[in-house]
Amino acid sequence: QVQLVQSGGGLVQAGGSLRLSCAASGGIFNNYAMGWFRQAPGKDREFVAAISWGGGATVYADSVKGRFTISRDKATKNAVDLQMNSMKPEDTAVYYCAADRSPWSDDVTIKERYDYWGQGTQVTVSS
Repeated sequence: QVQLVQSGGGLVQAGGSLRLSCAASGGIFNNYAMGWFRQAPGKDREFVAAISWGGGATVYADSVKGRFTISRDKATKNAVDLQMNSMKPEDTAVYYCAADRSPWSDDVTIKERYDYWGQGTQVTVSS
């Protein structure tokens, strides 16, 4: 059974940094893209970033481009991190990692593509 287990997150002041991690287990993750989404109170879950299986392709939401970096464990490919810098209060949300069995394409920004989800991690940025 595939599981995505998240760690990291918490409370940070505006301008600070946090790192989220996600470890996948229980399955064969060849060619899986992995991504991060977030959901603020009263809002829909939105795309943050995604990375291809080999790590050679990445996509970011415009709102985080230049501030967030997604990376993938080069050895196992089964772990993905999200480094968040220069954080803003509007980054406050529950963050979810996700795994997508479909081939890499522009649709990686769409949450319905993803087959497995982590448990969610609260990130709060104070002003």
